Amino acid sequence: MRRPPARTFALVAMIAASAAVAACGLSSANNNTLLAGPSGQPITVGISEPLKGPAQAQGFAADGQACLKGYELWASDVNSHGGLLGRPVKLVVMNDEGWPKSTTYDYNWLITHDHVDLTLGPFSSLLNAQAAGPVTKSLHYVLPAGQAGAPSVYQLNDPYMFSTNVPVAIQMVPFAKWVLGLPPGQRPTSAAYPIVNNPFSIPPVWHTKSTLERAGIKTVYLPPGKYPNIGYNNLSPAALRADARAVAKSNAQMVVLGSVDVPTVEAFIKEFAAAGYHPKIFIAAAGPDQGQAFLNVVGPGNAIGVMVPNGWYGGYPNALSHLMVQDYIAKYGGTASGINADVAESYSAGEVLAAAVTATHGTVQNRLRTWLHSNTVQTVLGPVAFYSNGENKDALKSATIFQWQPGAGGTGAKFVQVLPGPPTAGAVRTLPLTAGG
Repeated sequence: MRRPPARTFALVAMIAASAAVAACGLSSANNNTLLAGPSGQPITVGISEPLKGPAQAQGFAADGQACLKGYELWASDVNSHGGLLGRPVKLVVMNDEGWPKSTTYDYNWLITHDHVDLTLGPFSSLLNAQAAGPVTKSLHYVLPAGQAGAPSVYQLNDPYMFSTNVPVAIQMVPFAKWVLGLPPGQRPTSAAYPIVNNPFSIPPVWHTKSTLERAGIKTVYLPPGKYPNIGYNNLSPAALRADARAVAKSNAQMVVLGSVDVPTVEAFIKEFAAAGYHPKIFIAAAGPDQGQAFLNVVGPGNAIGVMVPNGWYGGYPNALSHLMVQDYIAKYGGTASGINADVAESYSAGEVLAAAVTATHGTVQNRLRTWLHSNTVQTVLGPVAFYSNGENKDALKSATIFQWQPGAGGTGAKFVQVLPGPPTAGAVRTLPLTAGG
């Protein structure tokens, strides 16, 4: 079995980490300050992410890299505030290339060979449910994760798994309610549901489809397969473009895309634009939430009007989030609207882990597990508490829908929360896609 190259990051920068973290102010720090962090034996945190590899880590590379930035920022923030238990945090990072077998190997290696003190989850419900979760459960390691909201994760009934994000099955609930609240003549009468065969993308689209069909909205396109194994398995650009053309031919007034990454959404948007197909409403399960990375590939013009479920955005009204955004911009540059939501979700997983370590005064896994099942942690995503299967009890409060809308003066694009809100036609823009971006 291969030994993936491990990359170790001794990071130094900011955040207090405990259930009382909300009371601790965060501030930007320059590079000289970062070098003067806590000393002593580091607390090591093992992480595997899809960072690079064949077909850009199975399409997960952009997300994996964003997640790593979130973990890096969290670790640097912790260290600039004295570390954990007075010791520096060091990330031990491996690249799984998006393969569950590699993720399984990586977490086994991190725990049994590198003997890391703590672990944090990879990007995607797929890698958490099929690989990271089973390993850490068997080895009795706590695994907070920011991107583990699929039913397959909760079906593990893993007492060591702690998912901070909104369960995917309910992520589009505000969207479905808005559609059904549109007045006659403005509510779409037909819908297409292209779906990638993935445990993340299927549940929210299927839940939305069922809700809208019961209200009389006709399904005019659905990929082959039978629930729960439905959707596309061939994600090559050529295959996705062909699927997009089939959706365009259906002339559906609304498209609900079960996507898992930016390339999938890019293929559909560009093919729609080339075909002159302009759905009145277009929402994607994932991809448009990736900030500037999304705009870079589809263009601001093509992004306008596209919606996506999201539990976080750069302007999220949360004091911890606001400070994290400031620190992100100081460290990586860019703007608040260009920050990938994966960053905040991973950062929140780090906050959960740090809260438990601080509260229990150590890294004993059973104590961390017990504490997390009994307490609420304030994070950049808001308050987080857990059911016995790791689901976030407070997640529904964070289920929101965002849309790319014209920027100031009608130029560029800005990421705006549009739902929940009054179910009126003016709440969400329904601008057509434009060729060329």
